[in-house]
Amino acid sequence: MKKKKHNKKRKKYLFKNIREDLNTDSRFSIIEVIIIILISVSFGIIIGYIITYTSSGFNTLKGDSSVNEIIDVYNSITNNYYKEIDEDELVNAAVKGMINYLDDPNTNFLDESSTSKFNESISGNFVGIGVTVQYDGEYNKIIKVNKGGPADKVGLKKDDVIIKVNSKTCKGVSGDELSKLIRGKSGTKVKITVRRNEKEKTFTVVRKKVDIESVSSKIIENDGGKVGYIEISVFSANTYDQFKRNLEKLEDKKIDSLIIDVRNNPGGHLYQAKKILSMFFDKKTVLYQLKNKKNKAKKVYSLSKESRKYPIVILANGGSASASEVLITCFKDNYKNATFIGEKTYGKGTIQRSKSLNSGTSVKYTIERWVSSKGKDINGKGIEPDYKIELDDEYISNPSFDTDTQIQYGLSILKKSH
Repeated sequence: MKKKKHNKKRKKYLFKNIREDLNTDSRFSIIEVIIIILISVSFGIIIGYIITYTSSGFNTLKGDSSVNEIIDVYNSITNNYYKEIDEDELVNAAVKGMINYLDDPNTNFLDESSTSKFNESISGNFVGIGVTVQYDGEYNKIIKVNKGGPADKVGLKKDDVIIKVNSKTCKGVSGDELSKLIRGKSGTKVKITVRRNEKEKTFTVVRKKVDIESVSSKIIENDGGKVGYIEISVFSANTYDQFKRNLEKLEDKKIDSLIIDVRNNPGGHLYQAKKILSMFFDKKTVLYQLKNKKNKAKKVYSLSKESRKYPIVILANGGSASASEVLITCFKDNYKNATFIGEKTYGKGTIQRSKSLNSGTSVKYTIERWVSSKGKDINGKGIEPDYKIELDDEYISNPSFDTDTQIQYGLSILKKSH
């Protein structure tokens, strides 16, 4: 009995202290104290649930027989195989095996070099000096210098022949090897020795992040009309910004029609294509649809209130795929004055996600399918042009706007519209 009384007094004393402390600091009422205690208890239960759930999640993963089997085989081979084993390559082989099992041409394992190129293409930038080169006999010749880039700032020019990078001669060095020599960490320096007009010149260039130009444009005079021409080489993370900037410049110069060239454009960021399309279609327009593994379709609408009405010609060919085909189908389904000229497109109606691995490699795997705004599936089929026009031998031997039969046919269509 004495013990019970003692406990009762102790509880009363503790509660009194709590009440006095709270009243002194914040002046809480007894009801408020009770509410705080209840919240604290609830919070404790939630935290306990989260910890339990997380723990059980890990236990499930560790106990998964399939995963354990892979780990068991890996450990058995690395511990007992009679020859030396490259453990990274063994893991890569296991990943490749999973990818091969899926039997999907768009699901791939990418080695370090391919991963680096893929990431560069998709991100739309790289660390370098900002030049495009082409192998020309024994050496690489600069065929383009990015305006305002590191190379441009020090005075490197188109047609300069790169003969040395730092102290290494570049005779017979391929494009990939040359890129490795030139590129490095941002802020570091590289010496480029070139031959210009039979004289050697050396430039010290500071490497920086350089944007890849995925969009270019110009105005074509067309029998009294002004045709805007925009080429999209890939849908990188910065393609929409470049497209918007180029289109607005063309429109400021009062174009009356437009050619969008996505020939040999393999695709890229679908969201970039969505943003570009949103410049031409208002929010009521379905741009395309996504289908999951249960074949349920989700309609994807335009992001803006914008719209345009001038005649548009789209140029594409067998190298035009994925996001390029999304763009084409949307114009065919929804734009009143759009014409597709060229050749049948590639036919890629699936969407991939990439995952980087610790070894510097990566995997790219299919997660969804897409169909046109009207539900047409082009996967494995491609899109047939409104006018099938092939490039002829004259263009192949002397490529230019004037010899480009597809551009010229597009101009003739737009001339009639004008």
